[in-house]
Amino acid sequence: MYPISDREFLKICANIASTMSISLASAKKKVEIEISKKGSKTIEEKRKIANNILLTCQKSNIDGSGSGKLFDELMASLESDDNFLVED
Repeated sequence: MYPISDREFLKICANIASTMSISLASAKKKVEIEISKKGSKTIEEKRKIANNILLTCQKSNIDGSGSGKLFDELMASLESDDNFLVED
Protein backbone atom coordinates (compact mmCIF):
# COMPACT_ATOMS: atom_id res chain seq x y z
CA MET A 1 0.00 0.00 0.00
CA TYR A 2 1.37 3.41 -0.93
CA PRO A 3 1.76 6.00 1.86
CA ILE A 4 -1.12 8.40 2.37
CA SER A 5 0.05 12.00 2.49
CA ASP A 6 -3.26 13.76 3.19
CA ARG A 7 -2.77 16.41 5.88
CA GLU A 8 -6.09 15.77 7.67
CA PHE A 9 -5.51 12.00 7.62
CA LEU A 10 -2.05 12.45 9.15
CA LYS A 11 -3.49 14.74 11.82
CA ILE A 12 -6.02 12.06 12.81
CA CYS A 13 -3.22 9.46 12.93
CA ALA A 14 -1.19 11.81 15.15
CA ASN A 15 -4.14 12.07 17.52
CA ILE A 16 -4.41 8.28 17.59
CA ALA A 17 -0.70 8.03 18.38
CA SER A 18 -1.01 10.57 21.17
CA THR A 19 -4.09 8.89 22.64
CA MET A 20 -2.54 5.43 22.57
CA SER A 21 0.96 6.60 23.56
CA ILE A 22 2.51 4.97 20.49
CA SER A 23 4.58 6.30 17.60
CA LEU A 24 3.02 7.98 14.59
CA ALA A 25 4.30 5.20 12.33
CA SER A 26 2.59 2.58 14.50
CA ALA A 27 -0.68 4.52 14.48
CA LYS A 28 -0.54 4.91 10.70
CA LYS A 29 0.17 1.19 10.29
CA LYS A 30 -2.79 0.34 12.53
CA VAL A 31 -5.08 2.53 10.42
CA GLU A 32 -3.66 1.24 7.11
CA ILE A 33 -4.27 -2.36 8.17
CA GLU A 34 -7.90 -1.53 8.94
CA ILE A 35 -8.21 0.30 5.60
CA SER A 36 -6.91 -2.72 3.71
CA LYS A 37 -9.33 -5.01 5.58
CA LYS A 38 -12.28 -2.83 4.56
CA GLY A 39 -10.99 -2.25 1.02
CA SER A 40 -11.45 1.52 1.12
CA LYS A 41 -10.38 3.45 -1.97
CA THR A 42 -11.24 7.14 -1.48
CA ILE A 43 -9.50 9.44 0.98
CA GLU A 44 -12.85 10.28 2.59
CA GLU A 45 -13.42 6.61 3.44
CA LYS A 46 -9.88 6.38 4.82
CA ARG A 47 -10.43 9.45 6.99
CA LYS A 48 -13.69 7.97 8.27
CA ILE A 49 -11.94 4.73 9.27
CA ALA A 50 -9.18 6.70 11.00
CA ASN A 51 -11.80 8.76 12.86
CA ASN A 52 -13.56 5.59 13.99
CA ILE A 53 -10.29 4.20 15.35
CA LEU A 54 -9.61 7.52 17.12
CA LEU A 55 -13.05 7.47 18.75
CA THR A 56 -12.51 3.87 19.87
CA CYS A 57 -9.15 4.80 21.42
CA GLN A 58 -10.64 7.81 23.20
CA LYS A 59 -13.49 5.69 24.59
CA SER A 60 -11.06 3.09 25.90
CA ASN A 61 -9.07 5.82 27.67
CA ILE A 62 -12.23 7.19 29.28
CA ASP A 63 -13.23 3.69 30.42
CA GLY A 64 -9.81 3.25 31.98
CA SER A 65 -8.83 0.35 29.75
CA GLY A 66 -6.31 2.33 27.70
CA SER A 67 -2.60 1.87 27.27
CA GLY A 68 -1.87 4.10 30.28
CA LYS A 69 -3.50 1.60 32.61
CA LEU A 70 -1.56 -1.26 31.04
CA PHE A 71 1.69 0.67 31.45
CA ASP A 72 0.90 1.39 35.11
CA GLU A 73 0.28 -2.31 35.72
CA LEU A 74 3.57 -3.25 34.05
CA MET A 75 5.52 -0.71 36.10
CA ALA A 76 4.08 -1.77 39.46
CA SER A 77 6.53 -3.57 41.69
CA LEU A 78 5.87 -6.55 43.85
CA GLU A 79 6.25 -6.13 47.61
CA SER A 80 9.24 -8.45 47.65
CA ASP A 81 11.01 -6.43 44.95
CA ASP A 82 10.53 -2.92 46.38
CA ASN A 83 14.10 -2.57 47.60
CA PHE A 84 15.79 -4.57 44.84
CA LEU A 85 18.77 -2.90 43.15
CA VAL A 86 20.96 -4.24 40.40
CA GLU A 87 24.66 -3.51 40.77
CA ASP A 88 27.03 -3.26 37.85
